[in-house]
Amino acid sequence: MSAPRLFSHCRSTRALAGTRAILPGLGLCVAVTAAAVGFEAVETHLFGRAWLEALVLAILLGSAIRTAWTPSQRFFPGIAFGAKTVLEIAVVLLGASLSLTKILAAGPGLLFGIAGVVIVAILLSYGIGRALGLHPRMAILVACGNSICGNSAIAATAPVIGADGEDVAASIAFTAVLGVLVVLGLPLLVPLLGLSPMQYGVLAGLTVYAVPQVLAATAPVAALSVQVGTLVKLVRVLMLGPVVLALSLGASRLREEPDAAEPRVTAGDRPAGGRLAIHRLVPWFILAFLAVAALRSAGLIPAVALKPISQMANLLTIVSMAALGLGVDVRSVAKAGARVTLAVVASLLALGAVSLGLIRVLGLA
Repeated sequence: MSAPRLFSHCRSTRALAGTRAILPGLGLCVAVTAAAVGFEAVETHLFGRAWLEALVLAILLGSAIRTAWTPSQRFFPGIAFGAKTVLEIAVVLLGASLSLTKILAAGPGLLFGIAGVVIVAILLSYGIGRALGLHPRMAILVACGNSICGNSAIAATAPVIGADGEDVAASIAFTAVLGVLVVLGLPLLVPLLGLSPMQYGVLAGLTVYAVPQVLAATAPVAALSVQVGTLVKLVRVLMLGPVVLALSLGASRLREEPDAAEPRVTAGDRPAGGRLAIHRLVPWFILAFLAVAALRSAGLIPAVALKPISQMANLLTIVSMAALGLGVDVRSVAKAGARVTLAVVASLLALGAVSLGLIRVLGLA
């Protein structure tokens, strides 16, 4: 066999092996998705409407399964693929339903307001964490996770500030569990606070941890809430780059010093600082989402294709929700400790208060 053919054969073999590796976990995600869609149909048949959308049901079912049963190792690659790659594709497709011109009519005040909310929320969250006795590294992880984008912010921030594995694990456990609780509870504020779809979309985009969770939190309210929430969330995610850059320039002392509460942990136990990876600061799917939204706004996507694209985006989002739920073990929160619990909850409440303040200041209708 010639060298080119041998190389092609090896590449095909690796691709086939990779596909086989994700099938069990992805199949489990699809099964949870099917159950969620089925339950939504039963709700609609019995009550005339779905009180819990398939997006939310997928998270609940996945979380319940994961808490009651720990999947074997063979399921992990597929679940990770569903939570990451499937989600990213869904977000890109969602751009086809978004008209940037219509949403940006809210004015530049909203864009500057989003940046301001992130900065204020980080400072408030850090102050709350330090007041409750958290080490500066843990306080920064909680602040960035709550204020920007949950796990992604924690993962990008950890090596920059030299956070150890225990801090990262505790922070991610909270963003996973509280993220689900926020998705379920946030829509209840619509009637309580008299929020319009536009106002609620901004609130969800500013407070919910991850992009797919924004979809789940806004879908039961209104299509405008989904569109506004997604755009606000993505602008919020873009703040990760400047924040991580600022931390990389100002946190050299944190990367070197040992943990006061855990003397056994030294700088050598933590990830190396290294160079900032651009794809970690601005993920490809955010750029692709904005590009598709720009094409939609310019009328370059055929109208006949918009509905099928929207349906596919919705289906893939439910699959990613199932994967997200299958990665959440509710019991993990109990291992993190009372101070961390209080810091995360108080920080999230502070973020919500600041977000509502921005909505009032801008006079969004």
